Amino acid sequence: MEQTALPGIGVRHDVVTASGRRLGVVTHRNGRRDLVLYDPDDPDSCTADVPLTDDEAEALADILGASLMLGQLSGLRQQAAGLLTEQIAIPAGSRYVGRRLGDTQARTRTSASIVAVLREREVIASPDPTFRFEAGDVVVVVGTRQGLDGVTAILAETDPDG
Repeated sequence: MEQTALPGIGVRHDVVTASGRRLGVVTHRNGRRDLVLYDPDDPDSCTADVPLTDDEAEALADILGASLMLGQLSGLRQQAAGLLTEQIAIPAGSRYVGRRLGDTQARTRTSASIVAVLREREVIASPDPTFRFEAGDVVVVVGTRQGLDGVTAILAETDPDG
């Protein structure tokens, strides 16, 4: 990544992809951000400029961050025989909605680990035992097939009172 000060404007961060394409983000002094794509034949010429609101920039960062994290976990899976990664949604009727991660005793019961939670556009990495689940959360679990199935079953348990 290359950082360039743009006097009177802000800062530009550029990256050249493995395929040779150059793209960047211009962060203006007033907080505005533009995603820019450069012409492959003329790296000084911009072919596309996409202004991003704060919400759009945050969403894009979350998408890239989550996919990068899942890609890294997937790479780990290939290195460790029998170790799998899976995303499991917490249904609205789960007995664990509003309850703490520690209440599931998922690691003790299954030997699988909940390594992250995806909530709307946020990635919560390494949630601690006091983390409270919400309906629609997606947990990222690492373990054996049997362990992943066990966590799926635990999170699908319904609340007998609700």
